[in-house]
Amino acid sequence: MAQKRASISDIAKELNLAVSTVSRALSGHSRISEATRKRVWKLAEQLNYQPNHLAAALRKGRSNTLGVIVPHIDGHFFSQVMKGAEAVANRAGFNVLLCQSNEDYGQEQKNVDTMINAQVDGIMVSVARTTHDYKHFDKIKKRDIPLVFFDRILDSPEVNAVELDDFQGGYQSTKHLLEQGCRRIAHFGGPQHLNIYINRFGGYRQALQEYGIPIEEELVLFSEMWEADGRAGMEQLLALPRPPEAVFSASDFSIVGAMRVLKERKLRIPEDIALSGFSNESFTSLTEPNLTSVDQCCEEMGLAAMRLLLEMVQEHEQAPRKIVIQPRLIKRESSLWHQQP
Repeated sequence: MAQKRASISDIAKELNLAVSTVSRALSGHSRISEATRKRVWKLAEQLNYQPNHLAAALRKGRSNTLGVIVPHIDGHFFSQVMKGAEAVANRAGFNVLLCQSNEDYGQEQKNVDTMINAQVDGIMVSVARTTHDYKHFDKIKKRDIPLVFFDRILDSPEVNAVELDDFQGGYQSTKHLLEQGCRRIAHFGGPQHLNIYINRFGGYRQALQEYGIPIEEELVLFSEMWEADGRAGMEQLLALPRPPEAVFSASDFSIVGAMRVLKERKLRIPEDIALSGFSNESFTSLTEPNLTSVDQCCEEMGLAAMRLLLEMVQEHEQAPRKIVIQPRLIKRESSLWHQQP
């Protein structure tokens, strides 16, 4: 059986010293004699004493812990964001407490309460897909806890946020398909209350407008962006009298669903229909053909969001800031379509 960790009180009782004397001896206080310090440290080692850094930090008014709330940790994006965020936090001497909302508004509310009860020094949040009401974040503001939104953010000039230029990502992806010769381009869009999907759709529209191509309602399909939604969307597009020449999807997951349908129908990618996704998930380089996708620079986003949060924790008062990261279009085989003569 593992030996029980001793407390300062245990050491004080054993040596018949005051708790305050033991505490000062362990911290190397100059008013404690060398002889007493040696006695205290010798017994501390024998009793397997380890200092409670969290309790000490809380006495100083800081927990040295930062909270992060994400929709989910599976997949490439949020895991890489966390990699960047934790690297910055750890170098600054902070621990990270991670909670997942699992895309559920109610769970996100509970996550906020968990962070507050844990007395974290600051919080990073990417909101859940089902979140329409943001009042639960007022609890954080009322307690003066620094708060930074990232990726999925609130549309407000008063919040601190780090986001990708999703408009530019949607624009680059659609323009690339247009440059390949595609003209009838469909779009799989996500829930339009979330900034990322609004902006990706906006980039799609802008690229078409620049080429003088009107948006056709039958080619724009909104969904929750899961693989099953991509399958259903592609089935719907193929049932049209004139199916599209290409699809730009605001998610890699839905475009994979579309790809499966095309393969089942023995349709060629990209010769029959070109495909382009968003997020550059790890599987996009493993599919056949490889999938073109927009890289979200996720680790860079984690680094930037955590740096901003630490600035707020350490400097307290500062004007709201918004940091915008530029995306990169990764061109692969699935979109290299060329107009047939």
